[in-house]
Amino acid sequence: MKQYICIDVGGTSIKYGILEQSGRFLDTSEIPTEAHLGGPAIIEKMKSIIREYLSSYTPDGICVSTAGMVDCEKGSITYAAPLIPNYTGTPIREILENEFHLPSEVENDVNCAGLAEYFSGAGKNSSICLCLTIGTGIGGSIIMNGQILHGFSGSGCEIGYMHLPGGSFQDLGASKTLVEYVTQKKGLLPGTINGKWIFEHAKSGDMDCIHAIDKMVDILGMGIANICYVINPEIVILGGGIMAQKDYLYDKIRKSIDHYLLPTISQHTKLAFAQNQNHAGMLGAYYHFCRRHPELCED
Repeated sequence: MKQYICIDVGGTSIKYGILEQSGRFLDTSEIPTEAHLGGPAIIEKMKSIIREYLSSYTPDGICVSTAGMVDCEKGSITYAAPLIPNYTGTPIREILENEFHLPSEVENDVNCAGLAEYFSGAGKNSSICLCLTIGTGIGGSIIMNGQILHGFSGSGCEIGYMHLPGGSFQDLGASKTLVEYVTQKKGLLPGTINGKWIFEHAKSGDMDCIHAIDKMVDILGMGIANICYVINPEIVILGGGIMAQKDYLYDKIRKSIDHYLLPTISQHTKLAFAQNQNHAGMLGAYYHFCRRHPELCED
């Protein structure tokens, strides 16, 4: 059975594994990204992971999911936030193929998460799927009939930068903002609480925490509804750090989306939480690879 090296580069950790054609992971692990060391250091980490796997496996390709805007045709980073210095412009595919002589493909991590949900998750068999990852920021992907909507220059669905009253979508609706708000409201020192702390206290009746979460939910509902007015997705899938609180948040977010959407649209728009969790980036990178190399993914 064919095998593939899958690597998912995030801002905090690099997840990696060996995936069988059947969809089963033979091995998975992760290491710190150490993003502050920059793009060249990340490339060296990738090379080290690949060398380690090549000593025990004979993969048919290398599948990469990564933070940053990606030119899928070239397999390179067109833009990376300051979180990862010297990453913009990195020709990942060219570097890996020259080094290991294996077909390699690269896609944005949020797009990969969307592909994973579309092909083997909450969005399976949907016609139009909107997938959001909500954590320190907000990322998005749109999959229409199995194809990622990349846009004209590759920056399609950069929804975190969408303008809402008071700021950008991710500045207002991400978990980072939730933590900052409660920290300031309670006069706490920065770094002393996190999102988990806030939700635990909200469930115990802390009104500051409840208000902060409701404020975040209102922003999420507004932003998601705005996107729905444009693309009319069959399903909206939420992933990222917010996943840990899905039981508490589902009804609240559903109500917020319905508030901002016309009933004739909201009644046809499903809401779900992502199913692939930690493996989403790697799995989506594999699906992206197979779309570009079907001959290497068929029996």
